[in-house]
Amino acid sequence: MPQKICTNYGKCVLANTHEDFSHERRSMTYCPLCDKKLSEVVIPSRDIASKVVLAVSSVFILFVLFGFVLDKKWVNAPAGANAAEMRGTQTAILRLADSNTLQDSLGPALAEAFFKSQGATDVQTLSGADPQVEIVQGILPGDGAVSSIEIAAHSSEGAVTALAQNNCDIVGITSQAIKSVETGKLASKSDLHPAASEHVLGLDGIAIIVNASNPLSELRKDTIKRIFAGEITDWSKVGSSHGPIQIYARDDQSGIFDSFRSMVLGGMQLTPAAHLFEDSNELALAVSRDPNGIGFVSLPFVHSARSIAVSDKGTSALKPTRLTVETEDYPLSRRLYLYTPATPQNAFTEKFVEFALSKDGQDVVAANGLVAQNVVATAQTTSKTAPDEYKQLTQGAERLSLDLRFNAGDLGKDSKAQADLDRVVSLVADEGGARNQILLFGFTDNAGAPEENQAVSLSRAKIVEKEFIQRGIKPALVKGFGSELPVASNDSTEGREMNRRVEIWMKK
Repeated sequence: MPQKICTNYGKCVLANTHEDFSHERRSMTYCPLCDKKLSEVVIPSRDIASKVVLAVSSVFILFVLFGFVLDKKWVNAPAGANAAEMRGTQTAILRLADSNTLQDSLGPALAEAFFKSQGATDVQTLSGADPQVEIVQGILPGDGAVSSIEIAAHSSEGAVTALAQNNCDIVGITSQAIKSVETGKLASKSDLHPAASEHVLGLDGIAIIVNASNPLSELRKDTIKRIFAGEITDWSKVGSSHGPIQIYARDDQSGIFDSFRSMVLGGMQLTPAAHLFEDSNELALAVSRDPNGIGFVSLPFVHSARSIAVSDKGTSALKPTRLTVETEDYPLSRRLYLYTPATPQNAFTEKFVEFALSKDGQDVVAANGLVAQNVVATAQTTSKTAPDEYKQLTQGAERLSLDLRFNAGDLGKDSKAQADLDRVVSLVADEGGARNQILLFGFTDNAGAPEENQAVSLSRAKIVEKEFIQRGIKPALVKGFGSELPVASNDSTEGREMNRRVEIWMKK
């Protein structure tokens, strides 16, 4: 009968002693000593005495080297234990299916910070047996066993499937909310509802980058679309110097490419002439070395290239900055989502999300290159096209680093809005004397007549005022400006949603 053994002969004690793992109550894939994948082989027969000696020796080795008890469970693992020693021995308290939101260092950093917030010791990150899996572990107070959080990389569709089939507790989705095709997978999951299940982890801006020597300062979004689709091939066509445009883009397996395709390309395809990269750092470096280069990266990866301002139809051009991304005024801003069941059975699910959205959790988000949602007041120069009354009212005031938006006309349907209201209240509490210094300015899309838009914008600002009053804050001024100052084109559904907003300002 085949036995499941380690064949790392000469380097692993368990290989040399032919320890058989096929009889384990749990399926084992990797050797617990050297981490080599186990093999199924037929071991030549030995006399009974040899087998008894082998079995006794193997059990003794396991006790001495690993600290196993009779049921093979790990006890009091030493700090600094490697992946081979720890794999299969932790109690998994949380499973995250990642579709680029928790990419690279952010997922492990959040998990480590969460463990520490719970008072855990010996916190560390290990590589899983699967290269697409990372394991963060720690020892929680009052628990001698090791607990772990598993972060597994998936496609967007695969991550949603994992949540639908109860194979994970939290899904991280990059950019737009779950697509309709993915929502269909969750149709039978009655405990998934956007108001309770959708959580905005942070924000990011897709920066359009060029070489530092390129004199170009701004582009319209529809022009960017034509450049990356290969319709515009020379810089002279967009007001820059002569020369063939060289396109640099992320590969189609990346979350940022998915966002760029949705937000910019629309129904068009990326030009086949584009140079594709798996790594944003390498892409930015290539653009910084090519005077004719243009590319797109997440805001943290601009590096020595130069980002340009982007405008949409009827809007002023804006550069991707912390403020323009936080307020989502920058045309290529994107939200990064976490999804959970509305009523999670795992108690750690709610605890983790609560930590991730807290000030400490958002500090971790910021430290890992994304735009956090901790509210700050920032001086801002008003647009030259702004109404005179708007310029007068904002003079000497500072704009808060968020706008409240109305999804389908309802503030309560925007998963970010309610959390943002509480963040503003916390800021006001910290400011002390600012309780009566809040200014609210409402805006709409251009769908209605000017008088109607004016009334709707004021009505939305008053809805926000009511929310603040319920939280103990009476705004000093509430004003509607109709369809003035659009931040996105009103020609698309997404653009109209971005224009339906309430800005929050604070008097000094």
